Amino acid sequence: MGKITVETCGIEGLKVITPAVFGDARGYFYESYHYEAYKEAGIPQVFVQDNQSSGRRGVLRGLHFQKEYAQDKLVRAIRGEVFDVAVDLREGSPTFGKWYGVLLSEENKKQFFVPKNFAHGYLVLSDYAEFCYKCTDFYHPGDEGGIVYNDPAIGIEWPIPEGMELIMVDRDRNWGGLDSFKR
Repeated sequence: MGKITVETCGIEGLKVITPAVFGDARGYFYESYHYEAYKEAGIPQVFVQDNQSSGRRGVLRGLHFQKEYAQDKLVRAIRGEVFDVAVDLREGSPTFGKWYGVLLSEENKKQFFVPKNFAHGYLVLSDYAEFCYKCTDFYHPGDEGGIVYNDPAIGIEWPIPEGMELIMVDRDRNWGGLDSFKR
């Protein structure tokens, strides 16, 4: 294969992908996505929509999911640094309610594959970040659900430095916890 390396996480389905980066005096080159390489690595999904967002230090987005139109996501930071988190919401899963987080940055060029039926969110750690994600279904307004970012039943260890003020929309501050989760 050689184009990417894939690390599995303690939660089935989650994968951290590191691309092969080729650099010289001009800069660098890498394939940010190659269907055949990802298929060979166990990610055969077909992505139908690309999204991009930006934020400044302290922006926390999530934890979001689509209820009826669940999406697999392939996410990465193209500028800056974010702490990206996925929470298992698959009913009957032995890891239901468990989370995994990974540092994504323009320097490490890592990607995070988040399967359907996971809640997803991220915290911007750098002064500014741009975040991209591929999705396997289109966004459907009115179908979004969420779990509050600081639910003690999940216990996400967000790397929030002392003095960092979180910047969030009210909706993300007011989602219910895992105990109120209904798909």
